[in-house]
Amino acid sequence: MKTIALLALLLSVPLAVHAQGSGLAYVSSEKDHAITMIDLKTLSVTGTVPTCKRPRHMQRLAAGKQLMVACSDSGSADLIDLASRRSVGRVPLGDDPEVFDLSPDGRTAYVSAEEDGALNVFDLARRKLIKSVPLAKEPEGVKVSVDGKRVYVTSEVANMVHVVDTATLQVEKNIPVGKRPRRFAFAADGSELWVTNELGSSVSIISLRELAVVATVVFAVKGMRADDITPVGLVPSPDAKTMYVALGRANHVAFVDVATRKTKQLVLVGKRAWGLAVNRDGSRLFVVNGLSDDMTVVDTASAKALKTLPVGRVPHTVVIDD
Repeated sequence: MKTIALLALLLSVPLAVHAQGSGLAYVSSEKDHAITMIDLKTLSVTGTVPTCKRPRHMQRLAAGKQLMVACSDSGSADLIDLASRRSVGRVPLGDDPEVFDLSPDGRTAYVSAEEDGALNVFDLARRKLIKSVPLAKEPEGVKVSVDGKRVYVTSEVANMVHVVDTATLQVEKNIPVGKRPRRFAFAADGSELWVTNELGSSVSIISLRELAVVATVVFAVKGMRADDITPVGLVPSPDAKTMYVALGRANHVAFVDVATRKTKQLVLVGKRAWGLAVNRDGSRLFVVNGLSDDMTVVDTASAKALKTLPVGRVPHTVVIDD
């Protein structure tokens, strides 16, 4: 009951109100069942927080005081209090949760259920499954529209993006994209949705007005075959001018000019560049490297790596709390 009451209280705080940042980056480690903390000023590891089994995707809850961690082997989300840096409860998320997104008010979680081929919708305060929406095989990436009226979900096997209406919880449209789509990011003006295609060495750009692909960005790295360029994570810069794309096994991050849709720079990082996050002022990009068990910090102005530090075995997601 304490977990439900605390979660309900946190969800009642408006999105515009955030606790002062802890000045830390948090990185989930799938094999250590823990979250590594990094001081953003010194770029050094300050400790770890134990969590449930195989932590993967993470987000802060609406109040900004908690970190919600999807743990695939526990079938739940761990709720980490950012002040005490301790677990304060669990929320069931169904079998093998990996990626999720939250409604604008933070009360509803939309979770990809890869094995079930479904999008599971949970009421967080009541800790209850609202509905399981059938999709194509192996859904993964999940993104809620800014107004909360739609949820976009990738299907790795069907090579498409499902558009789900949040009012009816029905699939509104299926949009064909590239091979093995993985993750999403919105363009800053909200008119486009960018989708990484891991086995297509590319990003598909979807017009949200037309609900159709209007452009494709194809990546190339000198000396590498297309099969070795496997984009997954992506994140826009705060000024909306650049989209950063992690190129997976190519061990680089691409800086893509949003206006021209051209790659401006490629930055060498660690092995299997995976998850990305950018700090509030956009000066630093944080790149999780899943096969070298570390994270590279990149200066975005110079497009140079500043430092690489260990963050646990098989790191998955990084969240910046500045």
